Amino acid sequence: MLCYGKGLFTGLEVIYMTPKEILCQWVDAFNNADVETISELYDDNAINHQVANEPVIGKEAIKKMFEQDFSFPEMVCIVENIFEDGQWAILEWRAPLGLRGCGFFQIVNNKIIFQRGYWDKLSFLKQHNLPIE
Repeated sequence: MLCYGKGLFTGLEVIYMTPKEILCQWVDAFNNADVETISELYDDNAINHQVANEPVIGKEAIKKMFEQDFSFPEMVCIVENIFEDGQWAILEWRAPLGLRGCGFFQIVNNKIIFQRGYWDKLSFLKQHNLPIE
């Protein structure tokens, strides 16, 4: 499944996008290691909780997290499925080396306000020959 982003604004009119459309923009930004675009998808007070790590709170902290993440081996999110229910978009993904995971994104007014991700941190570290914490 490929995701292609759309603009959020036309002139002064705000276009409200579906959670799935916002998530597709997120995937595109993630796969391009585009820290600026990905961080702009988050609300100022957003929470990103990758369950293998402590929650990251606030857009600026989330931006720093992605700056650090993108400095490691190239990370690619291959979309297996995207589901949508109300304010939520759910992403089932895999990485080229076989790691699998899923993410839950709560989106309000075109901004991610909450994200929770489930993946195997030990497998990720081993696959990329990174030190085990």
